[in-house]
Amino acid sequence: MKLLRYGPAGQEKAGAVGSDGRVRDLSMLFADLDAAHLSPRTLAALQALNVDALPVVDGTTRLGCPVSNIGKIVCVGLNYADHAKESGMEPPKEPVLFLKATSSITGPNDPVTIPRGSVKTDWEVELGVVIGSKASYVSEAEAMAHVAGFVLVNDLSEREFQLERGGQWDKGKGCDTFSPIGPWLVTPDELGDVHALGLWLEVNGRRVQDGSTSNLIFGIPKLISYISQFMTLHPGDLISTGTPAGVGLGQKPSPWFLKAGDQMRLGIHGLGEQTQTCVAAPL
Repeated sequence: MKLLRYGPAGQEKAGAVGSDGRVRDLSMLFADLDAAHLSPRTLAALQALNVDALPVVDGTTRLGCPVSNIGKIVCVGLNYADHAKESGMEPPKEPVLFLKATSSITGPNDPVTIPRGSVKTDWEVELGVVIGSKASYVSEAEAMAHVAGFVLVNDLSEREFQLERGGQWDKGKGCDTFSPIGPWLVTPDELGDVHALGLWLEVNGRRVQDGSTSNLIFGIPKLISYISQFMTLHPGDLISTGTPAGVGLGQKPSPWFLKAGDQMRLGIHGLGEQTQTCVAAPL
C-alpha cells in the first residue's frame, strides 16, 4: 500500500494511491497520517480497504511529507563503501549515527532553500525507514516487525557547516528544507526486497548518483537493532540509511555544489520520485 498526505503545508490530509496511480482521499477515515495510524493492526485494516472506491484527489494537489509529526530523524553516515571512499574516510566498523532536526522536513517537491552564507549545499538520495511500533533493545531477527514502511529521502547537507565549522555534523544537516520526504510511505509487503532497490539523483538533468541498496554496509535489520540499543524508536520515527557515491563533495575533478535555480530529481525503485528547485534564503 502507498500512503501519503496531500494539501497545503500545515493543512495536509491523509490519502493513498489507487491502482490507477491517482491519489485517493482517506480523510473520512482519519484526518491525518501520524504515529497513531502506523501500528501493524491499523495498517492491516487499511490494506483491507478498496482504495479505488475512495474519492479521487485533484492530480495537481501538493504532496506533503507522508507522515505527520515525525518524532525524530536518526541518520546513518557513511553506510555505502563507495561514498565513504569518495569522502576520504574508512568504511565504519559500526554504524555512524547523527540526528537531524524535524524542522528540516518538507514535502517531496517543495523548494529547497540554500541557507544564508552557504557555499557547499549538497544532495544525498537515501532510503528512509519509518517505525510503526516501539522498538527498544530489539534483535535483528525482530527488527523488521517494527517497520511501518519505507520512504524516499533527500538528506541535504551543507558541507562547510558540517565539516569545517567545528562540533557535530548536525549543524550542516538540520537546515530548513533539508529533509524532503515522500511522495509515499510504502508498506513492506508492497515494496519487496528492501536490499535490492536502485536509487539515483540528478542535478539539472545530469545523473550524479546511481546506486543500489544491495551495497549498504549495514542492512535495515542491523540498523534498527543497533539504534534501538542506544535510544527507543517510537512509531513515526524515521531512520535515514545513508547515501551512495556521487554527492557534490565527491565530484571529480573538483567538488561542486547546489545554487539557487538548480533542480534536483531523485528516486528509489518502488518509492517514487521527488523534484526540488533550489531557492536563495530570504534576507
